[in-house]
Amino acid sequence: MSNGDTADDIMGATYRALCAHGYADLTMQDIADESERSKAALHYHYDSKHELLCAFLEYLYDGFVERTGVPDDGTPRERLLDLIDDVLDKPDGDDQEFGTAILEIRAQAPYEPGFRERLTRFDDYLIDELTAIIEAGIEDGSFDPELEPDDTAQFIVTVLTGAATERVTTGRPVACTKQMLTEYVETHLLADPQEVEA
Repeated sequence: MSNGDTADDIMGATYRALCAHGYADLTMQDIADESERSKAALHYHYDSKHELLCAFLEYLYDGFVERTGVPDDGTPRERLLDLIDDVLDKPDGDDQEFGTAILEIRAQAPYEPGFRERLTRFDDYLIDELTAIIEAGIEDGSFDPELEPDDTAQFIVTVLTGAATERVTTGRPVACTKQMLTEYVETHLLADPQEVEA
């Protein structure tokens, strides 16, 4: 079995174990039980549960970037709304239990620099993507030239993070957030048609 297969097996086992046990009660043995490997084999690759979970967050990050990567075609408005939809749509197989476990990991971030650093990458990536789209919209005249691209991007990411947390903690659907963010884009980001014509 190749290193890639080994990593995929361990990451898949980590996902299943998190769904079954949550973060607080998770052990290396739980992950081994979901894997084709023994606990000793897991420790060969990762010294601790913390190290394995840091690797798992990196694995999730790579998948997130692949899933939400915005093509360069389409207008800035279309690209912005597509990215919002991609972030709010749950990936296939993303169970409620898994969302809860990730929320538990996120709650540890203030005390665990390894978690905090990796979770921050998700936000930084989204802010960079959104900022680039907003800057493109300002440049082509479709977005309000008075916008602060970075501040606007940070605001949208804050809303997206809040919606994801609400979905996990209350089961509240994200349809309202999608609708309100669409209205926000239409009413606050798009340039005034009269200004564009001028």
